[in-house]
Amino acid sequence: MTKLFVEKSIEIDAPATTVWTVLTNPKFTEQWSGFFGATGPVEADWNLGSRVLWKNTEREVYVSGTVKAAETNKLLRFTVRAIKPEMQPMSGLAEDDITQTYALAEQAGRTTLSIAHGDFSKLRDGEKIRPGAAALWDGVLPKIKELAERLTSAANTR
Repeated sequence: MTKLFVEKSIEIDAPATTVWTVLTNPKFTEQWSGFFGATGPVEADWNLGSRVLWKNTEREVYVSGTVKAAETNKLLRFTVRAIKPEMQPMSGLAEDDITQTYALAEQAGRTTLSIAHGDFSKLRDGEKIRPGAAALWDGVLPKIKELAERLTSAANTR
């Protein structure tokens, strides 16, 4: 079976520390996680092994996961498992959960944020779900960029 990932990147006119803040601070996760159907912030402390919870409009957890890698200002990887059966791994085993990876590379005060989301081939309808996830990232990445650049601009005007 062919692996199915969403892989995208965006250049952000902000240091990696600021992009990291936008990715992990509830004040900011609340503003970009809505693209994925979340209401409110992503609930996590971002420590290795800790839980990651996304809630829907009914304030119910609809996606949960576990932090698998966290290197401040450089790398964040966590699993995601949707509650809906058709969006769960085919085997039902935790090791088959799909992942979201955020890699940050800073050069001269600018950060390249690269994401990898998948492997959607592990899901029952992964080949149908992957294009929708890719389209969501087309909204999420510009929002993260906007938030990080606005935060940088505000810090520079002080």
